Amino acid sequence: MRKLEIQDADIMRIAIQQEILRSEESRYDHRLHGVLLVCSGFTCGEVAQIFGRSRRTVQYWVRRFEQNGFAGLQETPRPGRPSAVDDVLQGRIGQDLRQSPLAFGYSQNLWDGKLLSHHLAKKYGVKLGIRQCQRLFHQLGFRLRKPRPVIAGADPEAQEQYKKTPPSGQKKRS
Repeated sequence: MRKLEIQDADIMRIAIQQEILRSEESRYDHRLHGVLLVCSGFTCGEVAQIFGRSRRTVQYWVRRFEQNGFAGLQETPRPGRPSAVDDVLQGRIGQDLRQSPLAFGYSQNLWDGKLLSHHLAKKYGVKLGIRQCQRLFHQLGFRLRKPRPVIAGADPEAQEQYKKTPPSGQKKRS
């Protein structure tokens, strides 16, 4: 029987590794397989090379398995800073974003990260950075829109004055 080969094996390996990382169950199964290979006589380095992990990671799996059994290989809660925006507040923010900023007394007619950050601090007392507010837009299913520059709809004379470079053959005005 001939050896089976997977086309684009390097790309498929990366895709499979990413798929394993997506769910808690698959990560647990992945660790189980790693420990099983170590039990079968493979070294941690060999298992690490097969799995695309570091040797140290496989050693952690084996130690955790020896100390806590199967429970040692399961996902544990990861520490982290609690979110400043809970589900209730997220719903309120979503309602606010469905309205125009003009309804809240702002001069802009479109929401952006900077305005949302200011709005959250003013209305809810929550301080979030601009980038985090942009992520919040995405989480709530909104997309950021940028207004078109006013110059695009201006008259031709105003457009000429706005241009940085003069037409060819002319010197720049002072």
